[in-house]
Amino acid sequence: MAADKKVPEFCVKALLDAGMDQAVCNLAFTRKTELNVEAGNISLLRTTDDVSLSLTGIKEMKKASSSINKIDEESIKKSVQEVVEFVNASETDPANGIAELQPPESFTKGSEKPDVDLMYKRMKSFLAYTTKKYPTLTLEQVILDHSAQHRYYNNSNEVDFKSVRGGYSIMLMFISKKGTDISSFNYIVVAMNDLSDELYNYDGIDRLLAQSVQQVTTENMQGNFVGDVIITPECMGSFVSIITSYLGDYPLITGTSIYKDSLDKLIADEKFTLHSTPISKELTTGYFFTGDGYKVKNSTIIDNGVLKTFLLGLYGSRKTGLEKAVNSGGCYVVDQGDSSFEEMVKSVKKGILLCRFSGGNPSSNGDFSGVAKNSYYIENGKIMYPITETMVSGNLKEMMKNIKSISSERVNNGNSILPWITFSGVSVSGK
Repeated sequence: MAADKKVPEFCVKALLDAGMDQAVCNLAFTRKTELNVEAGNISLLRTTDDVSLSLTGIKEMKKASSSINKIDEESIKKSVQEVVEFVNASETDPANGIAELQPPESFTKGSEKPDVDLMYKRMKSFLAYTTKKYPTLTLEQVILDHSAQHRYYNNSNEVDFKSVRGGYSIMLMFISKKGTDISSFNYIVVAMNDLSDELYNYDGIDRLLAQSVQQVTTENMQGNFVGDVIITPECMGSFVSIITSYLGDYPLITGTSIYKDSLDKLIADEKFTLHSTPISKELTTGYFFTGDGYKVKNSTIIDNGVLKTFLLGLYGSRKTGLEKAVNSGGCYVVDQGDSSFEEMVKSVKKGILLCRFSGGNPSSNGDFSGVAKNSYYIENGKIMYPITETMVSGNLKEMMKNIKSISSERVNNGNSILPWITFSGVSVSGK
């Protein structure tokens, strides 16, 4: 399966021979074996191969890239010529550059080959379990897959990295029906190192299926209020992604980040600590080196509410004069709190349990609004009933400072490890 190691070396040499001062090759070869379920029945077993090749050249501080999905010599030469043409049409930028020399290194994690028989066994067992336990549930689509990826990074400074990663994941899309009543659509994705357990036992899956059955019958929440919102781990992942999106190259280079002047300052409640752990042993997903050619380390982004690092790459670091991050983000872990989920619910006088959120990107000052889906109304410390789609709005910067509690329980979906978090002062609009 692995691409010939000579390909990255050939690409770098071809770029230099074409007149580039500096050259980079990023190559990934992925083999995916997937088992599909459509409308409750196993419908497809297939294996696909994918190649992704990206070439970058820099000449006289002008930079350009070209991407293709082939690795034959003719295609590579055409891609090199594209880079040359794009470079000649590009503008000079002193911030352009490539990673400096680092010791060559190879990394491995997970199984490179799938156990197809076990995949089929686990899927059959899962379908039998859901049919028996949740007869009103409809599995619109289920994809159980195994992916193995070989990645290569080479540049003209003799940086030479290779990684091989393998693991399983399951993606579920589902609704529930009872008579003419239908729940809102929901989904979940869980990554797994192996298939040592039944699929329904992995974090979050059974809970969301049970919620879907409950959500067949919903009620309109009456009136508007400002109160508490408990965000579930599945939904919290979206908010963490929004927060960290302000910490990358583009918003900091353009000065549009709401956290542009907040390094080493308090940006969240002191109870909140966020890590990026691409080389964590606890997670299935991750990466060993960045797209711009640096070996990664785990990092703490927010430590007891204090912003400790931006997520700048090499270009962003040079452009802003700020320190380059030790990773590219992702693989997020939020430290657990000291409250149980049950205690968190009991502390809410009036609020909602936000299980899924559908909204656009926040405004330039952090204001956001969107629709609460698959969610519940809470009153006087009790979860009362599933609600119809309800508007939720607030300000991201203020919300992060208004953390009321963080659960001791956390969900590890293989991509992140996140708790339930209660935020106060959020606006909720019913009918």
